[in-house]
Amino acid sequence: MIHILWSIIVGFIVGWIAKKIMPGVEHLGFILTSLLGIGGSIVGGLIARLFSKPAPGSSFHAAGFIMSIIGALILLFIWTKLAPA
Repeated sequence: MIHILWSIIVGFIVGWIAKKIMPGVEHLGFILTSLLGIGGSIVGGLIARLFSKPAPGSSFHAAGFIMSIIGALILLFIWTKLAPA
């Protein structure tokens, strides 16, 4: 249970930072910002997996905070291109 709460808190922080970096997406609320950060962590982990393999037996790559923000920025970029104006 603590892991889920921690993922939401860190996801919100990552999503908030990504929103501050990318202009024009300030309208996202708490839930979408948290989902953006969690999704960014997943995307960042997948990108990091291309460059280095995770430890044996682990299901996810510990990409870290910076890769999570990069993943969230990629998701925001895709969101702004696909969302109707």
